Amino acid sequence: MELRHLRYFVAVAEMENLSRAATQRLHVAQPSLSRQIRDLDDEVGVPLFERTARSVRLTDAGRAFLYEARAILKHTGDAVVKVRTIAGQLETELHVGDWSIATGPMMPTLLRAYQQAMPNVKVHDPLEKNIAGVRDGRLQLAIILRPLKANALDGLRFEPLVTGHVCLAVSSNHPFAKKQSVSLTDAAREPFIGLTRQDYPRHIEYLNAVFARVNDKPRVVEEHDGWSGVFSAVGAGAGVAITSDAFNYAFHDRNQMLALNT
Repeated sequence: MELRHLRYFVAVAEMENLSRAATQRLHVAQPSLSRQIRDLDDEVGVPLFERTARSVRLTDAGRAFLYEARAILKHTGDAVVKVRTIAGQLETELHVGDWSIATGPMMPTLLRAYQQAMPNVKVHDPLEKNIAGVRDGRLQLAIILRPLKANALDGLRFEPLVTGHVCLAVSSNHPFAKKQSVSLTDAAREPFIGLTRQDYPRHIEYLNAVFARVNDKPRVVEEHDGWSGVFSAVGAGAGVAITSDAFNYAFHDRNQMLALNT
């Protein structure tokens, strides 16, 4: 068993999808990833995943193995840092996963404060935006929207930076635009603009969570590959969107934000 087997296993366990884990996290071919997982099953001696048509889920044995695999990867990363420290080669770079649409207003202030405190450390903003990058050592920290899954942050320290409120984005010409707030029931009847599910699977999770207590669920009529597309479609009157007041600075003048009465 090699460390890459553990990294592959953890990536698939967290993504719950072989294809997304291969292309978005590991950048390997899916057949190769499937073969590595089968080899790991054979070496462990029990199945670690239950496979369905569209996803994979951990077995009871897989959940136990995930805890140990994460611990091994963390210990390995800690060992590398310790050895480099002893050798006087401690990294002078901080790799931060930055979710720019949410952190735009705060990052300049955070970076200035950090650079004053640590002038010899260079801050880099890599493409990896996920907390998985923290788990496997590609990132030292990540600025994220808090996950819905209760165990998503197991083994990590989480510090809240800012609290946002869920809002409904509407066009300035929309009938709701004259209101200060709108009920979940009324909002759910509107056509929704969302983010592409293959690239932003958590967006639909949040949408479903917000409207969990409403009988009529929102109908997504358009999906875009970024927030700028969502904001433009809302401004054009194509529909409404679920968002946060933390994004207010990025909104177009043609859009309005309303509080949602839960």
